[in-house]
Amino acid sequence: MNQINIQHFKHPYAEFVLGSYDGKLCLCDFRYRKMRSTVDDRIKRSLNAEFVERNDDVLESTKTQLEEYFLGERSVFDIPLLLVGTDFQKSVWGALNKVKYGDIVTYQDLALSIGNESAVRAVGNANGANGLAIIIPCHRVIGSQGELVGYGGGLSLKKRLLELERNLFI
Repeated sequence: MNQINIQHFKHPYAEFVLGSYDGKLCLCDFRYRKMRSTVDDRIKRSLNAEFVERNDDVLESTKTQLEEYFLGERSVFDIPLLLVGTDFQKSVWGALNKVKYGDIVTYQDLALSIGNESAVRAVGNANGANGLAIIIPCHRVIGSQGELVGYGGGLSLKKRLLELERNLFI
């Protein structure tokens, strides 16, 4: 059986589960989110692998880069990623990854960017299934009226992240 190295990373902003597979980050998610088992099961099933508590260079680099992000010293991540999901989910995550630090988009904007303007609800579901929080910036998606909506780390964290990004590197 293949293995996904995992580590727990506790930060004042949030507590994360980090996972790497074959030298790439495949998991950076909130440890206590409602969809925790759904995301974990999808990744394990897709990679035919089990979680093993073990550290490695990718996980250490992720911790360092997240720390730099939270300190306002990093606006772009350069960690090798392994996106684990359907082709549609990967297209949404790819579009989401192009949303620049400090910017925001709506679900409708994302649907348009992948060439499927009628897929707003599916885009929202793909956004919610993102297992690479912060790295794939799902916190930068807002509702069509500018409101803060759904976030695996909670709306108060989403607000803090958006404020962090808006106040730095301007």
